[in-house]
Amino acid sequence: MSAVDAVLHALSITGSMTWEITWALILGFLLSAIVQAVVRKSTVAGLLGDDRPRTLGVAALLGAASSSCSYAAVALARSLFRKGADFTAAMAFEIASTNLVVELGVILALLMGWQFTVAEFVGGPVMIVVLAVLFRLFLRARLLERARAQAERGVAGSMEGHAAMDMSVAGEGGFRRRLFSPAGLTSTSHVFVMEWAAIWKDLVAGLLIAGAIAAWVPDSFWQALFLEGHPLASKIWGPLIGPLVAIASFVCSIGNVPLAVVLWKGGISFGGVISFIFADLLILPILHIYRNYYGRRMMLFILATFYTAVVAAGYVVEILFGALGLIPDQADAEVPTEGVSWDYTAWLNILFLLVAAALVVRFLRTGGRGMLRMMGGAPPPAAPTADHAAHHP
Repeated sequence: MSAVDAVLHALSITGSMTWEITWALILGFLLSAIVQAVVRKSTVAGLLGDDRPRTLGVAALLGAASSSCSYAAVALARSLFRKGADFTAAMAFEIASTNLVVELGVILALLMGWQFTVAEFVGGPVMIVVLAVLFRLFLRARLLERARAQAERGVAGSMEGHAAMDMSVAGEGGFRRRLFSPAGLTSTSHVFVMEWAAIWKDLVAGLLIAGAIAAWVPDSFWQALFLEGHPLASKIWGPLIGPLVAIASFVCSIGNVPLAVVLWKGGISFGGVISFIFADLLILPILHIYRNYYGRRMMLFILATFYTAVVAAGYVVEILFGALGLIPDQADAEVPTEGVSWDYTAWLNILFLLVAAALVVRFLRTGGRGMLRMMGGAPPPAAPTADHAAHHP
């Protein structure tokens, strides 16, 4: 195969994966936008003032409803911490906002099988519980105070403006009344487009990397790395090596799912796949942001505790799903290569692309361009709030 043919083969795999998940991505971000349109971020910090189990449960639910790219989730967690949220609760919110979201579950089901979606919603809470226990046992007050002092310096990371924006609808009225009001529709369109603007680079990178690896890296390499010929050893090794592959891949958020497909086909264990997906908050660029936000010692503490929690979640999922007979057969794993075909996926893509186009048009007609310019930059002293009552026509 010539170099040109190899590149075209990789791009065809990337295109097939993109076609397979387009409608699911739009649906997931639409549902997230609807929730964020009626729930104000300013109320979140006040609900996360301690690390009690009930508070951590609230943090997980609010995080799952506040779907974000990994960079925005990390920035928002720092913002909540600065506003008085407990550090453990802020980290639980951060984990949930990237790993317990609807769009991740839908894409996992489409590309890998429903078992991986269930594993996401089982392993995510396990990760949060393990992390809370580790923080309770090993997080010292002195380290926490140093981290708070560093956080108060307001050193910029990434997606600061996006994390600070509150695009929810102000005013009275029930959920349906606010959502279907002109301001509610505007808010939904703003959240929807801004979430896409935040995630698209990671998503494109993940699809391109997955396509290239699927086309160019032989399965024998992954089978040797993941000890595929040794059933027990591979189950032990998978959750340990999965996060390390994630850290080195530089791909986070939903963008790591296409690569997870390649790893699963290559022989990584079921628990290893889950650990790989959950390690999106430990990639090297985000570790650098942790260092800016909280200092070097807290960054190392986060790395050690998050890694331990991710591995633990992988083992729990591996053991539980294995005992229940829910682990799918790896021999059935396939990387999508069919491309465009006229089936239910095509019709769903057309439908949801029309919905997305309508939301983009409303976004552009109601001041959205200015919000795009505010996505990056330094964290403001006070979070900017998008006044949607003033934006709707």
